[in-house]
Amino acid sequence: MYPEQQNVPLADVSTFRKSIGGSPTNVAVAAARLGRKAAVINRVGDDAFGAYIRQALREFGVHDEFISTDPELLTPVVFCELMPPEEPSIYFYREPRGPDMAISVADMPMDTIRSVPLFWLAGSRFAEEPSRSAAMAALEARGRKQHTVIDLDYRPMFWDSPGQAGEFISPSIDHCTVAVGNRDECEIALGTRIPDEAADRMLERGVEIAIVKQGAEGVMVATANSRTVLEPIRVPVVCGLGAGDAFGGSLAHGLLAGWDPAEIVYRANAAGAIVAGRLMCSDEMPTADEIDYLLATGNIAKRVQS
Repeated sequence: MYPEQQNVPLADVSTFRKSIGGSPTNVAVAAARLGRKAAVINRVGDDAFGAYIRQALREFGVHDEFISTDPELLTPVVFCELMPPEEPSIYFYREPRGPDMAISVADMPMDTIRSVPLFWLAGSRFAEEPSRSAAMAALEARGRKQHTVIDLDYRPMFWDSPGQAGEFISPSIDHCTVAVGNRDECEIALGTRIPDEAADRMLERGVEIAIVKQGAEGVMVATANSRTVLEPIRVPVVCGLGAGDAFGGSLAHGLLAGWDPAEIVYRANAAGAIVAGRLMCSDEMPTADEIDYLLATGNIAKRVQS
């Protein structure tokens, strides 16, 4: 639920816009917007919001056949407060927990996981059982096939402590060919927030492409043979939520296209900037033409809302 009033306390917001969300879901929508075939493995409640999620995914061109339905837990609702817009506060309503944490090994389509050209996993999947075991089983079944991506994705509200998060997120790096995280996430999973050290540690553990987001200082992308820092693209921020997921969807698109890592991150930066300059997440994921337009003009293309 996105407030339509900026810089207003949540208690004083009068109207909201709803959309589907969750980081991997947003990444899948972003990849689909760029022309890729995408699907999500997820679990929703047997309720109206669960039905809405399935419907919205199909409208965005994302396959929903790997979404299971929990007979007891409700589909979570999340509110954001745009104070400030650059770093919104997020309020999760997931009691006693979200059905996504009830995903089990039996819910994982292992044949598909083994065969797809790209598999994306978020670190938050390791926060609880049985999701934790299901996520690791998927990585083991994948066998570090190219491209296997771990988004280090640390969400404090899902964990008892940063140390607990590091204990369970860090081992996933040994099963992936690409790892991406910001400095805080690298410190949790790798024990350092220094970008060069974090990249070194990922590469030493067998990652082929290591990506470290540095906020206003840009994004580092490192391989065994090259290391580049791409400058951020600066735009007026409407809502910072979803910018990293737009980056992720464009990253997935670039990996599948076989682009040079620096080119991948250059365009992913633009995708993230576009979403930061818009209110919503999934609804606002950019097309390839919109990314081209920003890179050519420095301006975000305006969309007319129907």
